[in-house]
Amino acid sequence: QVQLVESGGGLVQAGRSLSLSCSASGRTFSNNAMAWFRQAPGKEREFVAGISWSGGSTSYADSVRGRFTISRDTAKNTVYLQMNSLKPEDTAVYYCAAPLGTSFSQLSPQNVQYWGKGTLVTVSS
Repeated sequence: QVQLVESGGGLVQAGRSLSLSCSASGRTFSNNAMAWFRQAPGKEREFVAGISWSGGSTSYADSVRGRFTISRDTAKNTVYLQMNSLKPEDTAVYYCAAPLGTSFSQLSPQNVQYWGKGTLVTVSS
């Protein structure tokens, strides 16, 4: 059974940093792109960042580019999201995602094969 488990969410003040992790089990994702999405209250789930299977290429939503960094450790089957300079508008449930195929750029939720259950990030002003 494939599982994606996020960790690292919590409450943080605006301007501070937070790091999320996503640990995969049940199969290896070393040949797959991986991604992070988020969903704020009352809003649709949106793409945040994606990374290629090799880790050599990344893609970001305009709203987080320059502040967030996605990375992966293939040996550990783990994906990370480093979030810096957090803003109140970054408040959301953050989901780890394994997309279909190798695409990792500007994904839609329909492109995702596996989802984690999410971790809540709350940024206070």
